Amino acid sequence: MTTASDLRSGKTHRDENFPVASWIIHPRHRALIMAFYNFVRTADDIADHATLPATEKLRYLDLLEAELLGNGDTQKEAVTLRRAFAERGLPPRHAVEMLVAFRMDVTKLRYENWDDVVDYCRYSAMPVGRFMLDVHGESTATWAASDALCAGLQINNHLQDCGKDYRNLNRVYLPRDALAVSGATVEMLAEAKSSPQLLACLQGLAVRTASLLDESRALAGDVKDFRLGLEISVIQAFADKIVNMLKVRDPLSERVHLSPVELLLQSLGGMAGETARRATGRRPLSKTAAGA
Repeated sequence: MTTASDLRSGKTHRDENFPVASWIIHPRHRALIMAFYNFVRTADDIADHATLPATEKLRYLDLLEAELLGNGDTQKEAVTLRRAFAERGLPPRHAVEMLVAFRMDVTKLRYENWDDVVDYCRYSAMPVGRFMLDVHGESTATWAASDALCAGLQINNHLQDCGKDYRNLNRVYLPRDALAVSGATVEMLAEAKSSPQLLACLQGLAVRTASLLDESRALAGDVKDFRLGLEISVIQAFADKIVNMLKVRDPLSERVHLSPVELLLQSLGGMAGETARRATGRRPLSKTAAGA
């Protein structure tokens, strides 16, 4: 019998736009975080599988959920995460919510407007941040800022991969109304270079994403756990750098991913800034408040 594991793409936590269970996070949390990541990565790879029929994708996603909730022991990622949750006394709700997004990836190929995309992020990205906060025992008062950061990261990824998503999966996360206002069409995503209309749409969405990321700027300072605060500051730095690239570059023809050197520099800058902020007791300023 083919298992969900057999359908993995080969992508690992080292291929993401953000650190996953990095050395910054306390070792006691890493096993649970990696179990969560492997479950989510497996489900994501199933939803994105190039040849698996939609009915089979949904069957595997349902199977993962069933075994995560205790009904069966054939899917190792589900069983491992279930046991990890049980050891920590945490509910599986965030992982279950993410499966909603992966089912949407199978059945929904177009999005009408910005709110429609953010609603997708409510299931595809926001549960990740909420999970991390729960693992560290943080207050739910931090969820709003976390939701903004996670949605920003997700939309950055949509913009970075817009051409590949269309060509490989006929999936378009760019809102239909934003395309229409710019005079762009989804078919333009198949080209090697963006038309002026498509580029205007993409860069306009990047500007809107930057405003969303501005709403998350206080998150690193709001969490109590110092290591988690450092990790969030690094992720925020990555997201800010990427969205600034997307504001001025064409993701169909130009690099809009961070190089190893850029990743290192953004990591060091993010950690240094958060360490200094905590040492001095300063509150992080939004770009608007800072006059940017």
